[in-house]
Amino acid sequence: MTGTAGRTEGLVVEGLSKRYGNHTAVDDVSFTLAPGSCLALVGESGSGKTTTVRMLVGLERPDGGTVRLDGRDRSARARGRAERLARAREIQMVFQDPYLSLDPRVTVADCVEEVLRLHGSLGAADRRARVAELLDQVGLGEREAAALPRRLSGGQRQRVAIARALAVEPRVLVLDEAVAALDVSIQAQILDLLATIRRESGIGYLFVTHDLAVVRHIADEVLVLKAGQVVESGPAGQILDAPEHPYTRLLLGSVPRRGWDPAAAAPLRRALG
Repeated sequence: MTGTAGRTEGLVVEGLSKRYGNHTAVDDVSFTLAPGSCLALVGESGSGKTTTVRMLVGLERPDGGTVRLDGRDRSARARGRAERLARAREIQMVFQDPYLSLDPRVTVADCVEEVLRLHGSLGAADRRARVAELLDQVGLGEREAAALPRRLSGGQRQRVAIARALAVEPRVLVLDEAVAALDVSIQAQILDLLATIRRESGIGYLFVTHDLAVVRHIADEVLVLKAGQVVESGPAGQILDAPEHPYTRLLLGSVPRRGWDPAAAAPLRRALG
């Protein structure tokens, strides 16, 4: 990446915490996502992944800690519409089910153009050209551009969601269980697409998942959450091949594979209480 020193800092999260009544959802979570890198945030349901992400994008305010992107503090409430839009452009999300975020009444091209109309100043002709460019980037053509979302496959809809997120040229892309609903062959296609986009654009990925089977294919670093706390973090190869924490070993032991014995994970779960 080029630019000033501040421009290359990436996403820095320090001491993030969030409580709901007597329940601590996130407890002192810290990590750094460098530009162009991919951090996998893993853990079972209830581990604090979703709450952490909601604080990163501004849907929840942290009770403690800071979120900085390229040196700019995102922890405080945004001041006015312009700042909210600027923050939205910086960090975009791709969800597990993109159909819920696509307007079923308008074509794919119009879904993408809507983002450009909201966040940019391009004229109509330039917007249409940019839409075509974005759809081509994710492997979609004129036929898909003219279709309604319900006419597309799950993999195609996920490609549309990625194109929409890329439209505002974000610094960070949060992929929240983004391939969980796809079959294995389509998962591989989307993961390959994401790898290509990251290599070409320098966008940082925060890949949120409970499925360690796909982490090896995309992540540089892994951060493991349990009950809102970080229990293990480090390079993906180290975490996946030689996990130190029993909870990480449990997650890995729960991944179906050749010769897999699901009963083998039971002692690990009992040891965790």
